[in-house]
Amino acid sequence: MTSTVYSPNSFLSSASECPSRHSTITEPDVFVLPVSSAQQRLWFLDQLDPGNPAYNLPVAVRLIGPLNVTALEKSFQGLIQRHEILRSTLTLQNQQPVQVVHDKRASSAFHLTVLDLRGEPRGDTPKDTDTDPRLQAVLSKAIRQPFDLSSDHLLRGTLIQRHDNEHILLLVMHHIIADDWSMGVLVQELATLYPALAANQPITLPDLPIQYADFAVWQQQQLQSGQLQPQLDYWTQQLADLTPLQLPSARARPNPPSRQGAKQTWTLSPQLTTALRHLSQKTDVTLFMLLLGAFKTLLYRYTGCPDVVVGSPIANRNQPEIQTLIGFFVNTLVLRSHLQPDLTFLNLLSQIRETTLEAYEHQDLPFEKLVEALHPDRSLHQPPLFQVWFALHNAPLPDLNMGPLTLEPLSLQPDTVQFDLSLEVMESPETLTVAIEYDLDLFDAPTIGRWFEHWQTLLTGIVAHPEQPLSELPLLPATEQHQVLVEWNKTQRNYAQVGCFHHLFEQQVKKSPRAIALVFEDQQLTYQDLNQQANQLAHYLQTLGVESGTLVGFCLERSPAMLISLLAILKAGGAYVPLDPSYPVERLRFMLQDSQIEVLVTQQHLAVEPPISTPNVIILERDQAIIAQHSPDNLKTEVTPDHLAYVIYTSGSTGQPKGVMIEHRALMNFTLAATEVYEIEASDRILQFASISFDTAAEEIFPALTQGSTLVLRTEAMLHSFSEFLAACQVAEITVLDLPTAFWQQMVIELTAKRASLPMALRLIIIGGEAVSPQAVADWQQIGAGVRLVNSYGPTETTVVAMVHDLSRDLSHDLQVSSTAPVAIGRPLPNVQSYVLDAAQKPVPIGIPGELYIGGKGLARGYLNRPNLSAERFIRNPVIEVLSDLQVAEGDYLYRTGDRVRYRADGNLEFLGRLDDQVKIRGYRVELGEIEAVLQQHPTVQNAVVMLREDSPGQKRLAAYIVLHQALKPADSLEAFVEK
Repeated sequence: MTSTVYSPNSFLSSASECPSRHSTITEPDVFVLPVSSAQQRLWFLDQLDPGNPAYNLPVAVRLIGPLNVTALEKSFQGLIQRHEILRSTLTLQNQQPVQVVHDKRASSAFHLTVLDLRGEPRGDTPKDTDTDPRLQAVLSKAIRQPFDLSSDHLLRGTLIQRHDNEHILLLVMHHIIADDWSMGVLVQELATLYPALAANQPITLPDLPIQYADFAVWQQQQLQSGQLQPQLDYWTQQLADLTPLQLPSARARPNPPSRQGAKQTWTLSPQLTTALRHLSQKTDVTLFMLLLGAFKTLLYRYTGCPDVVVGSPIANRNQPEIQTLIGFFVNTLVLRSHLQPDLTFLNLLSQIRETTLEAYEHQDLPFEKLVEALHPDRSLHQPPLFQVWFALHNAPLPDLNMGPLTLEPLSLQPDTVQFDLSLEVMESPETLTVAIEYDLDLFDAPTIGRWFEHWQTLLTGIVAHPEQPLSELPLLPATEQHQVLVEWNKTQRNYAQVGCFHHLFEQQVKKSPRAIALVFEDQQLTYQDLNQQANQLAHYLQTLGVESGTLVGFCLERSPAMLISLLAILKAGGAYVPLDPSYPVERLRFMLQDSQIEVLVTQQHLAVEPPISTPNVIILERDQAIIAQHSPDNLKTEVTPDHLAYVIYTSGSTGQPKGVMIEHRALMNFTLAATEVYEIEASDRILQFASISFDTAAEEIFPALTQGSTLVLRTEAMLHSFSEFLAACQVAEITVLDLPTAFWQQMVIELTAKRASLPMALRLIIIGGEAVSPQAVADWQQIGAGVRLVNSYGPTETTVVAMVHDLSRDLSHDLQVSSTAPVAIGRPLPNVQSYVLDAAQKPVPIGIPGELYIGGKGLARGYLNRPNLSAERFIRNPVIEVLSDLQVAEGDYLYRTGDRVRYRADGNLEFLGRLDDQVKIRGYRVELGEIEAVLQQHPTVQNAVVMLREDSPGQKRLAAYIVLHQALKPADSLEAFVEK
């Protein structure tokens, strides 16, 4: 075999000046020619991942009528003789890829693969390809069959006979030799060749002035001569500092990705199509620019990212000589826009018009050269620079006849995809057809269906009011808006009004006075004992001036006295302020000073050096005799549901704590709702685990004492090890555990490793305080059979818990529990409402991240002595007007949580993280910026950054990275400095 390297002149000369290889060179077996930049990129990708079907380019047509298979096969052989690229392979020469053009005799090796499916089960109509499983399997297998670029024919044909007069013709070419335009050229030339060959008539196709290799040579000359440098300069400046666009995917991206794809298609109404065309004419933009602007608006509203980058194809056939060629000409334009909420759509259109026209002026630079210049982070499995694709096809393939045969284009489902998301619009005289192709690793069919509805709603809003800001344009169709605002917030319960918690407790005392209310070590109190001792202390508190709304602090170690004091404060009409004696002195000092409590209940050994003077200090050991002189009978007070029940300081271990004011109304709603949801009964024995300064303690105490349950106070010995903890729960016959998520996750690890059992009486575990490890939930399936597991979520500002998710119910319904997917936090409790809003406080669609806002009867009054902060976080309901239009009565205020969440399709909320630098670790709120500020006050620290690390699943810890002015002295301790 001989070979020749050929270098033609630029094909931009006239066809008569372009040299003809075949007139000057004796035809050899092959020509060895350069590759184009696009071919070079695909070659290297194929070397890294040989046979990847993502670059297989399929087209299918239905042939209706009598078919001459021999003539059809000879037609393809004629096309291969006519277009050198169809008889080309690629190989390495001098460590560079080159294309090898085989002589025309190679065309005789092409044969159609013919399959006869006439005897297979199928539908009743000739257009039932989507529901014909055998046909779909054959098509999928043929499309996914890999190519060997160095030896295979890079064009394959499969002919499937379904009826005597119906065939499906599937052509698959590797993208390295063709593009979508090429497919149109191939089918049109086939429509000319086949009738002539079938009828033994002359072929009338005009000669091709050049071949694809001539274009490749010209392109290399352009690059080597530096003529494209101005274009490169433009693009590198235009695309500097790109921000990756993170689409809200339904699933985590696997590694490696499968890149399996799917496609859905819809048609816009003629009315909307006409309105869009009219608006494009009115605003002096093309339909492509208008639709691109709407698509970018959708992406912006989904992601909140102001830097929106989309890839788009350009045919790159701006010379007449190449318009009739088959080859890989298409180039990629990277279209970047900067969006802001107050930017109007008309202003965005002007920006897109300017950007797009500039891109057209600089379209000759191969995309591959731009990637080389920008050198972004590369991945074998992801295209560089962008992951979202947009195209408008305004020259659809016309209906073609091949003699007695009629050709009908056949839509194919993609087996593989190159991008996360592609939106392509096909224009016809009457309507626009929209096809969305998506990565099945990331998205499912219902999600994409909703996204189309959002885009259609957005388009309708744009044609109606193009002058509106992007943040004001409608996104949710009426049905979805009603679902997220109304249907998923139908939590109304008419609980019996019995006043306040202590009234409900007193009713329970009458029902079961001798039932055991409280157990601590070897001590037990019946409901009657607990009530009488609390009444005596409450009467004494009243003598000290405690009345409705008085703030009373108690700083007590875990003991019966702690519960007695809490009840006594409520019975006296006061609001309790819990002070955990294990807290740092400075924190206790601040809480006492900030709350300005009038009475403090404490113990002798805790009051030796009181952190701050308080008007009245009750030391239980000292004052026991005085307290015992007071009546054990229930008190009558003026306290109402509008009065404060307690003030709990947020559990942050850093910075300045905030006192959250909870009214009796909110506490009562939570108590009754939790009792209902957790199914608390008199037979339950509930472990009181949490610090009294955590509102989780209220979740343990109040439902139990209103239902006649027994509270078992945790001892310090129970925390020595998980084996001791579980053994103590077994002895105490605990039925309900309310645990911090981090503690439960560690317990799961221990139980899994040791194959230990849970306490026999245990029926319910409630977890909460931070995000749950999906791996821990997956492991729980093996050890938690028969024990209900509930994930709870709720800021202190919404009274303990705002929503719950029953994880055991998922497991019992055989729902797949992923070890990577985030764990849902659930739906609102009775009489609680949740809203997911964007930065403009507009409702976001299902699956789209936004900030969680909570309303309803659990809402706190605000922050103690912090009116400005209260006004910032407790805001007027921004959707109240929409709810009013929907004839829904709703509260006037919502709490802005700062938590980033999204709705799942089933209405459950999924926690995604914080919108600020606050984190939660072991149930504590931690402001990273505040720790950094404290570290920077150290004289040797120049700068500091604090991060939450989770090197092992469920093992969260804070890590500080510091830059020093000078070396630390041995006596210096940054940890001790921060703890002060």
